[in-house]
Amino acid sequence: MPVEVMEAGAAQQRAEAEAEAAAAAGQETITEPAKLLRIATMVRELLDETRQASLDEAGRKRLADVYQRSVGELSEVLSSDLREELDSLAPPMEGVPTESEIRIAQAQLVGWLEGLFHGIQAAMFAQQAAARAQFEELRRRGLLAQNPQEQEQPQQPEGPGRAGQYL
Repeated sequence: MPVEVMEAGAAQQRAEAEAEAAAAAGQETITEPAKLLRIATMVRELLDETRQASLDEAGRKRLADVYQRSVGELSEVLSSDLREELDSLAPPMEGVPTESEIRIAQAQLVGWLEGLFHGIQAAMFAQQAAARAQFEELRRRGLLAQNPQEQEQPQQPEGPGRAGQYL
Protein backbone atom coordinates (compact mmCIF):
# COMPACT_ATOMS: atom_id res chain seq x y z
CA MET A 1 0.00 0.00 0.00
CA PRO A 2 1.52 3.39 -0.96
CA VAL A 3 2.49 5.74 1.85
CA GLU A 4 0.08 8.44 0.66
CA VAL A 5 -2.87 6.06 0.88
CA MET A 6 -1.85 4.97 4.36
CA GLU A 7 -1.45 8.60 5.48
CA ALA A 8 -4.81 9.55 3.98
CA GLY A 9 -6.46 6.63 5.77
CA ALA A 10 -4.82 7.60 9.07
CA ALA A 11 -5.86 11.23 8.58
CA GLN A 12 -9.45 10.20 7.92
CA GLN A 13 -9.46 7.97 11.00
CA ARG A 14 -8.15 10.88 13.10
CA ALA A 15 -10.82 13.18 11.65
CA GLU A 16 -13.54 10.63 12.39
CA ALA A 17 -12.23 10.15 15.94
CA GLU A 18 -12.19 13.92 16.48
CA ALA A 19 -15.71 14.18 15.06
CA GLU A 20 -16.93 11.42 17.40
CA ALA A 21 -15.33 13.18 20.37
CA ALA A 22 -16.90 16.50 19.34
CA ALA A 23 -20.26 14.81 18.80
CA ALA A 24 -19.99 13.27 22.26
CA ALA A 25 -19.41 16.78 23.58
CA GLY A 26 -22.55 17.96 21.74
CA GLN A 27 -20.79 19.93 19.01
CA GLU A 28 -21.91 20.04 15.41
CA THR A 29 -19.09 18.71 13.22
CA ILE A 30 -18.29 17.90 9.64
CA THR A 31 -15.75 15.14 9.03
CA GLU A 32 -15.08 15.81 5.35
CA PRO A 33 -15.62 19.48 4.41
CA ALA A 34 -14.33 19.00 0.84
CA LYS A 35 -16.92 16.28 0.20
CA LEU A 36 -19.63 18.48 1.68
CA LEU A 37 -18.65 21.34 -0.64
CA ARG A 38 -18.56 19.08 -3.72
CA ILE A 39 -22.02 17.67 -3.02
CA ALA A 40 -23.46 21.09 -2.20
CA THR A 41 -22.07 22.54 -5.43
CA MET A 42 -23.47 19.62 -7.43
CA VAL A 43 -26.94 19.96 -5.85
CA ARG A 44 -26.90 23.72 -6.48
CA GLU A 45 -25.95 23.24 -10.14
CA LEU A 46 -28.55 20.51 -10.52
CA LEU A 47 -31.23 22.82 -9.16
CA ASP A 48 -30.16 25.60 -11.54
CA GLU A 49 -30.15 23.25 -14.53
CA THR A 50 -33.53 21.68 -13.78
CA ARG A 51 -35.18 25.09 -13.50
CA GLN A 52 -34.59 25.52 -17.22
CA ALA A 53 -35.90 22.14 -18.37
CA SER A 54 -39.19 20.34 -18.38
CA LEU A 55 -38.71 16.87 -16.91
CA ASP A 56 -40.42 13.72 -18.07
CA GLU A 57 -41.08 10.79 -15.73
CA ALA A 58 -37.68 9.16 -16.36
CA GLY A 59 -35.90 12.48 -15.73
CA ARG A 60 -37.81 13.05 -12.48
CA LYS A 61 -37.01 9.51 -11.33
CA ARG A 62 -33.33 9.99 -12.12
CA LEU A 63 -33.29 13.36 -10.37
CA ALA A 64 -34.97 11.85 -7.30
CA ASP A 65 -32.32 9.09 -7.23
CA VAL A 66 -29.51 11.67 -7.44
CA TYR A 67 -31.18 13.69 -4.70
CA GLN A 68 -31.51 10.66 -2.40
CA ARG A 69 -27.90 9.64 -3.03
CA SER A 70 -26.72 13.20 -2.32
CA VAL A 71 -28.61 13.28 0.98
CA GLY A 72 -27.10 9.90 1.89
CA GLU A 73 -23.58 11.08 1.04
CA LEU A 74 -24.09 14.27 3.05
CA SER A 75 -25.27 12.24 6.05
CA GLU A 76 -21.97 10.37 6.09
CA VAL A 77 -19.92 13.53 6.74
CA LEU A 78 -22.16 15.12 9.40
CA SER A 79 -22.28 14.73 13.17
CA SER A 80 -25.30 12.95 14.59
CA ASP A 81 -27.19 16.16 15.47
CA LEU A 82 -26.69 17.64 11.98
CA ARG A 83 -27.62 14.27 10.46
CA GLU A 84 -30.88 14.27 12.41
CA GLU A 85 -31.60 17.80 11.23
CA LEU A 86 -30.93 16.82 7.62
CA ASP A 87 -33.08 13.68 7.93
CA SER A 88 -36.02 15.70 9.24
CA LEU A 89 -35.55 18.25 6.46
CA ALA A 90 -35.05 15.81 3.58
CA PRO A 91 -37.21 12.72 4.09
CA PRO A 92 -36.99 9.96 1.46
CA MET A 93 -39.03 10.50 -1.69
CA GLU A 94 -41.61 7.87 -2.50
CA GLY A 95 -42.30 6.86 -6.09
CA VAL A 96 -41.74 9.31 -8.91
CA PRO A 97 -42.01 12.88 -7.62
CA THR A 98 -43.60 15.70 -9.59
CA GLU A 99 -41.41 18.47 -11.00
CA SER A 100 -42.49 20.84 -8.26
CA GLU A 101 -41.81 18.27 -5.51
CA ILE A 102 -38.28 17.59 -6.70
CA ARG A 103 -37.49 21.28 -7.20
CA ILE A 104 -38.83 22.20 -3.78
CA ALA A 105 -36.83 19.39 -2.18
CA GLN A 106 -33.67 20.52 -3.98
CA ALA A 107 -34.22 24.17 -3.08
CA GLN A 108 -34.82 23.22 0.54
CA LEU A 109 -31.60 21.19 0.59
CA VAL A 110 -29.62 24.01 -1.03
CA GLY A 111 -31.04 26.47 1.49
CA TRP A 112 -30.10 24.20 4.39
CA LEU A 113 -26.58 23.78 3.02
CA GLU A 114 -26.19 27.54 2.59
CA GLY A 115 -27.34 28.01 6.18
CA LEU A 116 -24.80 25.40 7.27
CA PHE A 117 -22.05 27.27 5.42
CA HIS A 118 -23.09 30.58 7.01
CA GLY A 119 -22.97 28.88 10.40
CA ILE A 120 -19.47 27.60 9.69
CA GLN A 121 -18.37 31.08 8.62
CA ALA A 122 -19.85 32.64 11.76
CA ALA A 123 -18.12 30.04 13.96
CA MET A 124 -14.80 30.68 12.20
CA PHE A 125 -15.21 34.44 12.66
CA ALA A 126 -15.97 33.96 16.37
CA GLN A 127 -12.92 31.71 16.75
CA GLN A 128 -10.72 34.29 15.03
CA ALA A 129 -12.06 37.08 17.23
CA ALA A 130 -11.48 35.01 20.37
CA ALA A 131 -7.96 34.11 19.24
CA ARG A 132 -7.23 37.77 18.46
CA ALA A 133 -8.48 38.84 21.89
CA GLN A 134 -6.44 36.11 23.55
CA PHE A 135 -3.35 37.17 21.59
CA GLU A 136 -3.84 40.82 22.59
CA GLU A 137 -4.24 39.79 26.23
CA LEU A 138 -1.05 37.74 26.06
CA ARG A 139 0.75 40.62 24.39
CA ARG A 140 -0.47 43.04 27.08
CA ARG A 141 0.62 40.69 29.85
CA GLY A 142 3.97 40.15 28.17
CA LEU A 143 4.56 43.89 27.93
CA LEU A 144 3.58 44.38 31.55
CA ALA A 145 5.92 41.59 32.62
CA GLN A 146 8.78 43.31 30.78
CA ASN A 147 7.99 46.78 32.26
CA PRO A 148 6.74 46.29 35.83
CA GLN A 149 7.04 50.07 36.50
CA GLU A 150 4.10 50.68 34.13
CA GLN A 151 1.98 48.31 36.14
CA GLU A 152 2.82 49.95 39.48
CA GLN A 153 2.51 53.59 38.39
CA PRO A 154 -0.94 54.63 37.24
CA GLN A 155 -0.86 56.99 34.31
CA GLN A 156 -1.56 60.59 35.23
CA PRO A 157 -3.74 62.60 32.92
CA GLU A 158 -2.13 65.38 30.99
CA GLY A 159 -2.93 68.71 32.51
CA PRO A 160 -1.62 72.26 32.69
CA GLY A 161 1.26 71.32 34.96
CA ARG A 162 2.36 68.42 32.79
CA ALA A 163 3.92 68.60 29.36
CA GLY A 164 2.40 66.60 26.54
CA GLN A 165 4.09 64.77 23.72
CA TYR A 166 5.38 66.80 20.84
CA LEU A 167 6.04 65.55 17.37
